[in-house]
Amino acid sequence: MKNVVLIGFMGTGKTSTGRILAQRLGRAFVDLDAAIEEEAGRSIPEIFAAEGEAAFRALEKEAVKRVAARRALVISTGGGTVKDAANVTELKQSGAVICLTASVDAVLMRTAHVGERPVLDGKDAGDRRRAVEDLMEERRSLYAVADYSVDTSELSPLQVADDIIGYLKREGVFRA
Repeated sequence: MKNVVLIGFMGTGKTSTGRILAQRLGRAFVDLDAAIEEEAGRSIPEIFAAEGEAAFRALEKEAVKRVAARRALVISTGGGTVKDAANVTELKQSGAVICLTASVDAVLMRTAHVGERPVLDGKDAGDRRRAVEDLMEERRSLYAVADYSVDTSELSPLQVADDIIGYLKREGVFRA
């Protein structure tokens, strides 16, 4: 059975939707960022602070290889996982790739808690908005590799999961 892989910008609902989707599909759920934190024995902000983004991305690449080799999972990736073409290849080969999107305002609201988003922390409101807009634009083409996309701006995680299940059934990826 193929995996269902959720990609998308931070704050689009990958983790909350992924948990619900896994439960509804009767599959195991893997939050890639949580797996990296568990293996490293520290949080992603701590990894960024101590070793920088490149060290984190190396850990992420290894985690992608491990989870993509498994089957029948719902995988929630970090927002920047798609920055590495090898990650994208591994994930696409493992199953259906679904991109969750959201408006800049929705992302800003959902990522308002400081200390959890290393690429946004330390920025004032105007700088956070600019950073989100710039990163979204920079990654737009990277997220375009998805087999399907859902705008989560006005939807609950349950509604997003239902939308994804509908897509999977239509495409024959998952049969109920």
